[in-house]
Amino acid sequence: MTSFQELGLAAPILSALSDEGYANPTPIQAQAIPHVMAGRDLMGIAQTGTGKTAAFTLPILHNLAAEKGRTPPRQCRVLILSPTRELAGQIADSVRAYSRHMRISVATVFGGVSHGPQAQMLQRGVDVLVATPGRLLDHMATGSLRLDGVKVFVLDEADQMLDMGFIHSIRKLVKVLPKQRQTLFFSATMPKEIAALAADMLDNPERVAVAPVSSTAERVTQKVVFVDAAQKRVELAHLLANTCDGRTLVFTRTKHGADRVVRHLESAGLTAAAIHGNKSQGQRQRALDGFKDGSTRILVATDIAARGIDVDGVTHVVNFELPNVPETYVHRIGRTARAGASGSAISLVDREERGLLRQIERLTRQSIPVEPRATEDAEIAPEAPRPPRQQQQRRPQGAGRGDGQRGPRQENRGRGAGQGNGGQGNGGHANGGHANGGRRAAPAGEGRDQQAAPRAAAGHGRDNAGRNGAPRRGARPEGRGQPGARREGGRHQEGHGGDLAGIGFMNGPRGNRS
Repeated sequence: MTSFQELGLAAPILSALSDEGYANPTPIQAQAIPHVMAGRDLMGIAQTGTGKTAAFTLPILHNLAAEKGRTPPRQCRVLILSPTRELAGQIADSVRAYSRHMRISVATVFGGVSHGPQAQMLQRGVDVLVATPGRLLDHMATGSLRLDGVKVFVLDEADQMLDMGFIHSIRKLVKVLPKQRQTLFFSATMPKEIAALAADMLDNPERVAVAPVSSTAERVTQKVVFVDAAQKRVELAHLLANTCDGRTLVFTRTKHGADRVVRHLESAGLTAAAIHGNKSQGQRQRALDGFKDGSTRILVATDIAARGIDVDGVTHVVNFELPNVPETYVHRIGRTARAGASGSAISLVDREERGLLRQIERLTRQSIPVEPRATEDAEIAPEAPRPPRQQQQRRPQGAGRGDGQRGPRQENRGRGAGQGNGGQGNGGHANGGHANGGRRAAPAGEGRDQQAAPRAAAGHGRDNAGRNGAPRRGARPEGRGQPGARREGGRHQEGHGGDLAGIGFMNGPRGNRS
């Protein structure tokens, strides 16, 4: 078996590998490192978890160790492009770990955080820059970064770049890169678009293919549980509480679905966190840190994390929903059984997902065992209902707006000593409504049903009477409820059919209109 010493890596790198506890390279590392050290272009086909980050990082650092001089301001010597923030951060962490005994500057550039600190860091010049495409283009547009000094360009997870819509950004970046450069291209699959992109970027590349994407990790125990979609969250909570007792990664298909799963698990007394594209970078980092240090045992993620989470000790992967792309299933369950450990992958499959399950089984050339539901024979508390929306308390029929709550503010506008004790009663603002209709203060209970008075005393009200004691033209003697009796002076006693009780529009027969 080949050792790292036999590959001829520089002494500082070997010392760092010893610190990390690494003795022998993985197959892709053993094949790729000599080609990269020789300065050749490389196309690597390898799924996640095979050690490809070290396969390109170690030889790059070896070549940098032989160079002298500093990187000019606003430039970088090595550019590593990553599809996600999490993967970019983990690649940068690996570079820092392997170069701990070297004078190598490492920086990351991705979205979700402020431009300012990144621009200041780039101003000093960086040896190794790990970036996501969007934020990298932003810094290029503002003049914070130039790419004419790049000597090595690495495109990692190229097929995921394609899935996330970065193909046009990548082509834009390649146009401004120096023609004389070394290019390393890594992808788990090789669809036509990726093959065409590789042909444009690479110059007579060496090809290394290890562990095709159809191969699942050998130490992963897989099983399927058939369950109705409506019962999935209940089944998941039971599995996590009774079966998946270790560090567990749960995959959902959508961002909102991930949040709903976390809420349900928390209502069941389980500690969980979500990580997906709608979360801020700070939220994503805190969730990932909690998962790494063990304070959060359950991490619920979308496929943005399928190739971006490299956490040791993941014992279980649960597919709450199967992915639409069968290859993604392989990447998901590859988050467990890493570094020689064993793991378990459980998929909750409803009726509509059985077709996806058949595609996965065809891809992996294996039939995944089916296990019965754990909740069929167990008593499971029903899912906690959502708290009802706070509803405004209804006023009883005929009840006013509160015994004079607004009276003092508007007493000079004729609303009397409050809007209450009757509200809009049987045909009018009776018993405290627009009392007496006038602009003067009116005693409580004087609504439109009071006896008419001259305008100077009573003001002008909204009734069938005319102004200043004169009847209105076309005034109706009857109101909406009981007929209103006219009185001398032009005002009828009961206003708009208002009876003295004033108990709401619904509390009495509607009178005939004349």
